[in-house]
Amino acid sequence: MGKVGEKLSIDFVASTGDNFYDKGLSSPCDPDFKDSFTEIYTANSLQKQWYSVLGNHDYMGNVRAQLSPILRRIDSRWLCRRSFIVNTEIAELFFIDTTPFVDEYFRNPKHQKFDWRGVIPRKKYLRRVLKDVESALRESVANWKIVIGHHPIRSMGHHGETKELIMQLLPVLEANNVDMYINGHDHCLEHISSITSPLQFLTSGGGSKAWKGDFHYLDRDEMKFYYDGQGFMSVELTQTNARIVFHDVLGKVLHSLDLSKQLYTAM
Repeated sequence: MGKVGEKLSIDFVASTGDNFYDKGLSSPCDPDFKDSFTEIYTANSLQKQWYSVLGNHDYMGNVRAQLSPILRRIDSRWLCRRSFIVNTEIAELFFIDTTPFVDEYFRNPKHQKFDWRGVIPRKKYLRRVLKDVESALRESVANWKIVIGHHPIRSMGHHGETKELIMQLLPVLEANNVDMYINGHDHCLEHISSITSPLQFLTSGGGSKAWKGDFHYLDRDEMKFYYDGQGFMSVELTQTNARIVFHDVLGKVLHSLDLSKQLYTAM
């Protein structure tokens, strides 16, 4: 990541969640913050702003610890919120909190414990999240609209598709001409191209352990790339062009995607 970051002269890094395994952080003083973040991403090119969303494993710890401003005093690169927007002028990035959408996490509370403070009552929370993202997407005049969440909408990986996001979030993204949905959760790298809209589904979940040979089959017309190993993604944007590249752990290019569009002009 450091070598690719230097080559591209990156502006920032985005994390797709499950930031701290196996059960998030216990407090803002948890040593895992330094052990799994500060002392890992040490390359000069990675000393930029990091934007992170929460994953289901983060919800198994103390969620408020990851949201705490204390972490920014320990490492100024860190910024984690439940849902938020980053406006880069060329693009707007819409980070969304997907874990509360998943019904399974609420069915067996004794099997897995989650920190739902700030989420309960759940239905009210989800309505607000969907209303906010729909409003923000509708009002956006950015030429590129990119939505980032932890759970996949479409995936052929171990977890597969998230039916709750297909039902509730996907129609919002398609109605507002979102270009890319980037997620983690499945421990792989993959690119799925929608056959009903210009939306590209991009999984970047290979930052730690990977699941070899654990996948489902999808329509060949949709499935553009799948890699059941470790790696990461890079994204380069201009006003009218986007280049997305999937890299293995050594930075080798595994798959790339080039998109282009006309410059959007607000009237």
